[in-house]
Amino acid sequence: MRNRFIIFTLFLFSIPALAISQQKDTLIKKLDSLSKRPDSVGSKQKNDISPETYNENTKITPRVYMVLVWDDMKQQITSPFRATSQDWLKIGGFGLVTTAVVLFADKPVNRLVVGIRKNSNTIASTSNYVTRFGATYEVYTLAALGAFGLIFKKEKTKTTTLLATQAYLTAIVLETSLKFLTGRQRPSYYDPLTTTNSPTWHGPFYQFIKDKNGTRPNVLTYQSFPSGHTTLAFAAATVFAMEYRNTRFIPIIAYSAATLVGLSRLTENAHWASDVLVGAALGFLCGRQVVNNYHRYSKIQSQTAKKKNTLSFSLNYQYGTLLPGVVYRFR
Repeated sequence: MRNRFIIFTLFLFSIPALAISQQKDTLIKKLDSLSKRPDSVGSKQKNDISPETYNENTKITPRVYMVLVWDDMKQQITSPFRATSQDWLKIGGFGLVTTAVVLFADKPVNRLVVGIRKNSNTIASTSNYVTRFGATYEVYTLAALGAFGLIFKKEKTKTTTLLATQAYLTAIVLETSLKFLTGRQRPSYYDPLTTTNSPTWHGPFYQFIKDKNGTRPNVLTYQSFPSGHTTLAFAAATVFAMEYRNTRFIPIIAYSAATLVGLSRLTENAHWASDVLVGAALGFLCGRQVVNNYHRYSKIQSQTAKKKNTLSFSLNYQYGTLLPGVVYRFR
């Protein structure tokens, strides 16, 4: 939790510098113009995920990485202003489902999973192990995949891993912001006045309120919504599922692992069911936007490469004479 807050703070402080350095960046302008089209995060965009499209022209350099992260964050924050009527219908439907879970499922599900955990040492130990894949272990996994791609020169693997880290960064910013704004009480926290746990929404200013002893509440007790572990797990899973959608077992493994992480947050008594539900949706949307935005960049680079003039040399043998030749092609 503390590490995610540090990343969130550093990213916010880096925004002014990024904005200044990219004011004249034509790549930003091109990406922004493409994001206004109806393929921004929808199914209409067809991404080319064939291995040959990941090459020198489309690779993610440090500068491109920062440009893409900045543009990803900007697109995600402004996405509600670009939503279509169909998008709002989906948002409304999801909102109704989430509301129903908050009102009728959060407490019953919490009692159920906590009871299961108490009655099974196997589930308790497995849950504790699985939940780490939504944090430390997943970072190690991404680092290992990145190293594999670098060592064996697998450009697609390297690119996909970098995209997963971009989805991580944007997801951290969004879920940390939501945690601050909602201030929802965790199920593991028992109010000393009522001696009960309740999914109370304290709002953004709860951290400044002192009790009768002059102490402030522990910040970890009211950062339940949404589940950060679930958000990050689904953000990374979505990136790998989309980039390797033609390999059937990879999307299955990716989403299954992310789902197990979400369930573990319930059995760990760290989140309510609605926290996990919204975290999964948020992570999925972040991952999808990051992947689609990279493939817009890839198309821009591919089109630019095709427009470049080429110079080639040839050597022909005719009638006993070597005839050198030079061909310059204008595109």
